[in-house]
Amino acid sequence: MKKLATLISAALVSSLVSVAAQAQENIAIVLSTLNNPFFVTMKEGAEAKAKELGYNLIVLDSQNDPSKELSNVEDLTVRGVKAILINPTDSDAVSNAIRLANRSKIPVLTLDRGASHGKVVAHIASDNVAGGEMAGKFIEEKVGENAKVIQLEGIAGTSAARERGKGFMQEVNHSKMQLLASQPADFDRTKGLNVMENLLAAHPDVQAVFAQNDEMALGALRAVQASGKKVLIVGFDGTKDGMAAVKRGKLGATIAQQPYLIGALGVETADKVLKGETVAKSIPVPLKIVK
Repeated sequence: MKKLATLISAALVSSLVSVAAQAQENIAIVLSTLNNPFFVTMKEGAEAKAKELGYNLIVLDSQNDPSKELSNVEDLTVRGVKAILINPTDSDAVSNAIRLANRSKIPVLTLDRGASHGKVVAHIASDNVAGGEMAGKFIEEKVGENAKVIQLEGIAGTSAARERGKGFMQEVNHSKMQLLASQPADFDRTKGLNVMENLLAAHPDVQAVFAQNDEMALGALRAVQASGKKVLIVGFDGTKDGMAAVKRGKLGATIAQQPYLIGALGVETADKVLKGETVAKSIPVPLKIVK
């Protein structure tokens, strides 16, 4: 009899655990790529906050492909998630995915990169324009007001690339700095290396480089080291690799975002939306320069 009671008790506990698991609401985060440490850290922040608040977080990787991004969101609408956090591959292309979620009445929040169209309840991101300005001012302070600079741009069409470039160019245009070239390297380390090799050959008098993310900055660093030149390089994001390179004196600085906090705030804001609370349309995350 005692053995039977024990079995019944164990079965009851198992059943309660199962019910509790089912009671967890599903929310999702759709990332532009997980082949970038910045977005991996963002995912980790979202996962930690989801666990804290009792949500089951579904993580999907769009692999920098807008069509994959759209299919990811289609999948999530079928699965009936309660909210979608999306880090767009492209600010224009993501609009179709957002409108799809809108039709399914699933609230959408954007992280780091904004969306050109579609209804978004909140956008959580750093002030990328201010960050670009910070990079320009740092270069001017370190190299001088007549600094000859090159800019490595991120993925065309992303709000982050546009805004960081806008801020940097505002500083360049308000100073005596000379922009020798500005070319895309798609936020990618290998492309940053290849593009920088070509630009060094075309502009051997370059004194400083602003790369719109740390991955491109680290690629540019390899090209500069191979050339034997002395060039100040400033990155953006504050990734572990980027900050380690600054600490070793290899990169001049990085404009540090807080991707972990962006992910965590995304989930926290989604929780408020699902509880019927009013949230700000734009939620800024502080930047700092690491040098």
